[in-house]
Amino acid sequence: MSDRKREILQVSVEMIAAGGYSSLTMRALARACGIKLGTLQFHFRTSDELLRALVEYIAAAYRSSFSPLLDRESPPALSEIVDFVLDDAAGAALSGDRLWPQLWAMQQVEPLVSDLLEDVYASYLEILEHALAQAGSLNPRDEALALMSLLEGSTIFLGKGRRWCAHAESVRGWVKDLVHERYGGKA
Repeated sequence: MSDRKREILQVSVEMIAAGGYSSLTMRALARACGIKLGTLQFHFRTSDELLRALVEYIAAAYRSSFSPLLDRESPPALSEIVDFVLDDAAGAALSGDRLWPQLWAMQQVEPLVSDLLEDVYASYLEILEHALAQAGSLNPRDEALALMSLLEGSTIFLGKGRRWCAHAESVRGWVKDLVHERYGGKA
C-alpha cells in the first residue's frame, strides 16, 4: 500500500472518530485530504473499495500490535491478552475509544463493514479461546465470548471522554482480579 493511501485511510479514521461514520463521504474525505475527488477516486474507485481498505487498515494495525504476543514460542497467557485489550496500544493511534463505537454502528448499515469486522472478531475470539483452554476452561468458546463482550464493552463506557472514564483503572483491576481468581496461575 502506498504512503498516500495510508494517509487517506488515516484521515478516514480521524473523520469517523471525530464526526461519526456519516461524516465519511468521498467528497468530504477528498476535502479533508486536500485533494480533488478525482484524485481520491484514483486511489479508491468506490466507497465500497474505500470501506474495504479502511477496515483492513484498522485490522492490520491491531494484528500488528498483537504480533509481539503471538510471534513467540509460547502462546500468550490469558492475563496478557486481557492487558493487551485493556491497554489498546493500537487504538491509541487510531482513536480506538471513539472509532470502535462508530464501527459497531456502521456495521448495522454497511454489510461490507459487518463482514470485515466479523473476521477481525473471529481472530480475536480464537486467540481468547485458545488462552482459556490453556488456562483450564471447560467452556472456552462461551467464556471467550463473555470475556470479549466485557472487554469490548469497556470501550463504550470507559473510553476517553465517556461518562465513567474516571473508573477505567478500577474496572481494569477488577477484570484482572476476576481472571486471576477464576484461572489462578494458569491465566
